[in-house]
Amino acid sequence: MRTITFYLATLVFLLVSHQILGQEDYEKEIKALKIERERIVEQEKEALKVEVKDINRRLERGDISEAEAKILKEEVAKRRALNIENRVAIVDNKISLLERNEGQVLTLSELDTLDNDRTHIGIMIDGKPAVWFNSNRWKKDIKYDRRTYSDFVMAIGLNNALIEGQSLDDSPYKIGGSRFFEMGWQWRTRVFENSNWLRFNYGFSFQFNGLKPKDNQIFVKNGDQTVLEEFEYDLDKSKLRMDNLVFPVHFEFGPSRLRKTERTIRYSIRDQFRIGLGGYGGFNLGSRQKLKYSRDGEDVKDKLKRDYNTSDLIYGVSGYMGFDGVLLYVKYDLNPIFTDADIKQNNISLGLRFDI
Repeated sequence: MRTITFYLATLVFLLVSHQILGQEDYEKEIKALKIERERIVEQEKEALKVEVKDINRRLERGDISEAEAKILKEEVAKRRALNIENRVAIVDNKISLLERNEGQVLTLSELDTLDNDRTHIGIMIDGKPAVWFNSNRWKKDIKYDRRTYSDFVMAIGLNNALIEGQSLDDSPYKIGGSRFFEMGWQWRTRVFENSNWLRFNYGFSFQFNGLKPKDNQIFVKNGDQTVLEEFEYDLDKSKLRMDNLVFPVHFEFGPSRLRKTERTIRYSIRDQFRIGLGGYGGFNLGSRQKLKYSRDGEDVKDKLKRDYNTSDLIYGVSGYMGFDGVLLYVKYDLNPIFTDADIKQNNISLGLRFDI
């Protein structure tokens, strides 16, 4: 019984104190709303200046004619005038409502709505929190102009080597059997403030370059030289794999679509043609050779993780072109595959790249 009496007394105290404070403070709310009304007008006028400035830039670049610029200016001026009229009317109605009821206004709280993006627990008195907990207080605001985006990048295709003094047709590595795989993450940043035709792409990738020798040969390290030698057993598989961590950098060119709303501005390259030119630099994480063969009637699998004199520093040039997220991709290592080799060999790859 004492507990119930305590809760009732607390509730009465909250109601009475709110009644007294509400009668004293509602005029402050009206004053704040009048200031908000003035800021609305200033805000819309500033937004109109920005839009007109953007139209003038497009006119100077020759993207639109003077007649088109005039029409666009009239449209944005009309829209901003309507925005001022509607937003100011909302504020004026709030002021009238407070003055008519001397601040004692019944309002719907967010607990009375069907907004599932927020979770609140508490007690509302005249639309104001007496006891209130908000689980969505850390929700981030939407950024108006987003200049940087990120993608998961994956590439796969054929791998081989350009060898000094001979053509790719004479390569000792299988054309179809030698392959590469790449995966990583990239960031794409718009270079210019009011145009998206040029983007700067940067990130990191793991590259796995494979070479499969022809004619039952394997890689053998002889001092500071790595050469191909005939294997004593019949090979089912012979493959050298080089694992690299690289940091690609590309300048990307291509059109995009501008999507502009009251709250956001976005440039979209979806379903657009694009070209990227650049390069990469990084480190060799390790090299290993895989052998599969039969010996004395038994199947043998050897995985040999050795140095093989492969270059520790990896650097090269790369490029891609295509539509949306499917691109033709080529990369070429400027560093030799094997250091101090009598005949220089450079890794080259051709395949498809997917920006996901």
